Amino acid sequence: MQKSFEVTGPTELEIRLASGDITVDAGTEGRVEIELTAHDEESQRLVDDATVELREQGGRPQVIVEVPNKRGFSLGQMFSSQGITCRVRCPQGSGLSTKTKSADVVARGVLGGLHVQTASGDVEADRVTGGINVKSASGDLTVREAGDGVSVQTASGDVDIDIVRGPVSVNSASGDVTIGEAYDNVNVSTVSGDQDHGAVMRGTVSAHSVSGDVSVGVRRGSKVFLDCNTVSGDTTSELDVTAEAPTTDGPMLEVRAKTVSGDILITRAPAPADETPEEVHA
Repeated sequence: MQKSFEVTGPTELEIRLASGDITVDAGTEGRVEIELTAHDEESQRLVDDATVELREQGGRPQVIVEVPNKRGFSLGQMFSSQGITCRVRCPQGSGLSTKTKSADVVARGVLGGLHVQTASGDVEADRVTGGINVKSASGDLTVREAGDGVSVQTASGDVDIDIVRGPVSVNSASGDVTIGEAYDNVNVSTVSGDQDHGAVMRGTVSAHSVSGDVSVGVRRGSKVFLDCNTVSGDTTSELDVTAEAPTTDGPMLEVRAKTVSGDILITRAPAPADETPEEVHA
């Protein structure tokens, strides 16, 4: 099935697909193109019954893609190509909202927002200028750059974000959390998953874990207050810690890291490329 809609500017995409793959390319202008490809007879029947239509919400175009769920399960599904591939081309800055069971989501280009509910599907996005909200059981999340806030709830999925400019909130049981660069408040809670905060600069970093290790890199030029506590793990800091408050200028940062049996490591991170490096004080 293929459909195309003429639109003006970014649009809102709502995709409901239980299993398969969802690929979104945000780069076309003036139109939204939808392609649904089935990989087995049962999936073809679902594609034939799918809803693909253009609506309007709050003066902004909205494209709905809704594929019915499969009925039952056959042993043959384990040994053949199954599911449905959904490919979407849309204008840059469009918002994406998906609900899946096991379908993977890949978004290329620049999205205006990303909201995903999934059981085991992985989510991958290049750049999102608006908010990101992901709820997952075991699916992984990978984002190259997030321009606003990020909220993630997962049981065992890994979270990997290269750059995030808004506040971050992540709750995970056994998944690992890796954040390359953070420019706002960070709140991450894990049970057995490790945490790696490559470079933090300002605000408050709350990193709590039970048995996972926690690593935090503090940007040069930031004034930092450290509150680190572990019951049976080791705590190591590369910063020169003093009891006196720093007097130099620079953004203020609080790092509050707590674990039960995990290790805590505080390291130095280089200053942002567009700023003059200064000494980190703790």
